[in-house]
Amino acid sequence: MKKKLIAVLLVASMAASLVACGNKNAGTTTTDTAAEQAPAEATAVDTDTTTLRLNLASEPDYLDPALNSAVDGACLAVNSFVGLYTYDENNNLVPALADGEPEMSEDGLTYTIKLIESKWSNGEALTANDFVYSWNRAVAEETAADYAYMFAPIATNADGTLKVEATDDYTLKVELNAPCAYFYDLLAFPTFMPVYQADVEAANPDGTQPGAWAQEPGFVSNGAFTLKEWKHNESMVYEKNPNFYRADDVKLEKLEFMLSADDTAIYAAYNSGDIDFADTVPNDEIQSLLNSPEFHVIDTLGTYYVGFNVNSDLFKDLTADQASKMRKALSLLIDRQYIVDTVGQTGQVPADTFIPDGMADGNGGVFEADDFGYYDAKETGAGKVEEAKSLLEECGYTFESDGNGGYSISPALEVTYMTNSGTGHEAIAQCIQQDWALVGIKVNIETEDWNVFLEDRKAGKFDIAREGWIADFNDPINMLEMWLSNGGNNDMQLGKGSSSAAPDWKAYDEKIQEIYKTTDFAARVDLMREAEDMLMDTNAVVPIYFYNDIYLQKPNVTGIYTSLNQNKYFMYAEKSAN
Repeated sequence: MKKKLIAVLLVASMAASLVACGNKNAGTTTTDTAAEQAPAEATAVDTDTTTLRLNLASEPDYLDPALNSAVDGACLAVNSFVGLYTYDENNNLVPALADGEPEMSEDGLTYTIKLIESKWSNGEALTANDFVYSWNRAVAEETAADYAYMFAPIATNADGTLKVEATDDYTLKVELNAPCAYFYDLLAFPTFMPVYQADVEAANPDGTQPGAWAQEPGFVSNGAFTLKEWKHNESMVYEKNPNFYRADDVKLEKLEFMLSADDTAIYAAYNSGDIDFADTVPNDEIQSLLNSPEFHVIDTLGTYYVGFNVNSDLFKDLTADQASKMRKALSLLIDRQYIVDTVGQTGQVPADTFIPDGMADGNGGVFEADDFGYYDAKETGAGKVEEAKSLLEECGYTFESDGNGGYSISPALEVTYMTNSGTGHEAIAQCIQQDWALVGIKVNIETEDWNVFLEDRKAGKFDIAREGWIADFNDPINMLEMWLSNGGNNDMQLGKGSSSAAPDWKAYDEKIQEIYKTTDFAARVDLMREAEDMLMDTNAVVPIYFYNDIYLQKPNVTGIYTSLNQNKYFMYAEKSAN
């Protein structure tokens, strides 16, 4: 998940949280390094045991689980909605509204899912028909959900609706196109969560504002908490939902969110005891926090990367092959190890592939990144200047020494690098600015507010942008299907537009469809590797490092846990008075 991004204003390491970044073990247990650190002086704590005060990010883009594609929005979704499956504190997939494990047909194509009896927050019964409505809404063209492609494993009817049927109030029948190794992961994903039809339709009578129903507090949901107050760009208050299916296990009465992207203000609020949990840390404070038991570093599956808009005017006079070489040159100039050592500082691994090391391959093995590296990420930077120059010369540029160990480039090349605010993101942008200056390229850094940044990337209103993707589930297809021509998360605009400098993307779309349809899981691994090769050959996606996740949590707070897709679950947290 980007934005999944990868979605939270990830700072310094711009982290995420799944399994084993840089670890060959594809198990699902996260590693918390804070427990191994020496004790440090504790910060002030709040003693109100009924209320958890937090910061995840600034103003969320969407609260509608079908429309959200950001990490912060997903964290809010899993605490205010719940689907058929969920993740427990050990990162295991477990039934939520599903009444035990579904019944699967012998050919793996039909699932019959029994539901427990549960209620919406307004007390109305939640039935199988709510899932039929919600899933079909998510794939409907007028909804324009970024994640509509995640329903690709489910078969469709002639009219485009999904082959999902409520055979009675508490039985859901789902037909697939082919056996799906990650089907239960989908059932736990926010886009597959139910939404309350009456609210959705009342707020969107003409069909032009699909997310309007969740833009203000008071909407019906079915999770542990419901939104009661929202001071836009300032704060949100969620209150316990007495109709939640596990309400007896929820000890907190409120979640209060500070909405801010100001690392310094967030850190000050944490130190003063005004918030109990902070998902961001000022970059220059990391070293001082490494020995604090309140500072947590969690393993993850995700990739921080630089993205190039393949339809940008930056490439307008180039062939598709030249444009790819130009992007590769810029990639080789980025000193990934320096970024990890001086900006990340929490053990990130320089990335040489887009699919992160340690990801399961869907066939009982591990999709090893370092067995298929596209370059040695630790040897990029100044050592690759001559190779980068040679590639740029093939694109029509020439160079002269500037007498100081660097070069001037002709014709002059000036580019704009777009990022959202955050001390870590901005520090990485400055590192790249210095790296590209080695060959005379001038880089202007443009910083945008979070929601504007998300929309501009999605609309292709940029040349070069910081990007991050946190795996939504532990299977490589999630890192690949986002690049479909019609994909809502395809920020690089691959297959979109008509620029002669952009790669032909039809074969990639066909490859992903082949992956969806194959019933041979061993062959599927090879097909996914072929798809990643096609993606990496464009050089539009430039991996920088594999993520880990950092956060601060008060010592009197327990029970918060993080799922495999970096969603943080607060509903079973407890807070002591000391």
